[in-house]
Amino acid sequence: MRTVRLLLFVVGSAATAYGGWLLFPQLGTALPWLIGGPVLHDVLVAPLVGLVGLALGRLVRNRLRLAWIAAGLMASATLLLIAVPLLWRPRSAPPNPGLPDRDYPLGLAVGLAVLWAAIVVVLVVATTVDRRVTDRRTDRR
Repeated sequence: MRTVRLLLFVVGSAATAYGGWLLFPQLGTALPWLIGGPVLHDVLVAPLVGLVGLALGRLVRNRLRLAWIAAGLMASATLLLIAVPLLWRPRSAPPNPGLPDRDYPLGLAVGLAVLWAAIVVVLVVATTVDRRVTDRRTDRR
C-alpha cells in the first residue's frame, strides 16, 4: 500500500509540475482568475449560500426536503462560479482556439433549469412516498 501511495504521489506531482510548466507562458492572463475564483467564492458565494441555507432552515422543517434544497443551492453556486469566466470574457475570438464560441448564458440557464427540475421531481416523489407510508401506518391502527 505504501508503494502505491508513493507512486500516486510521484505521478500527481509530475502532472502538477507539467501543468505549471504549460501555464507559465499564460500566467499573466490566468493569474487574476486563479486568485479571483477562490476570493469570489470565499467573499461572495459561500456566505450567500450560507445565508440562504440558514433562511431556508427556518422555513423548511422537513429535513429531507431541506437536504435536497441545500444540495441544489450548492450545485447552483458551483455552476455559477464555473460559468463566471465564460460569461465575462470579451466577445472577440476565444483565447484558446480549441474552445468554441457558444451561447454560455443559455447553457447556464438550461443547466440550472435541469438541476432544479430534477430536485423538484425528487421532492415530489419523496413527498408522495412519505404520504403513502404515513397513510399505511394510520390504516393499520
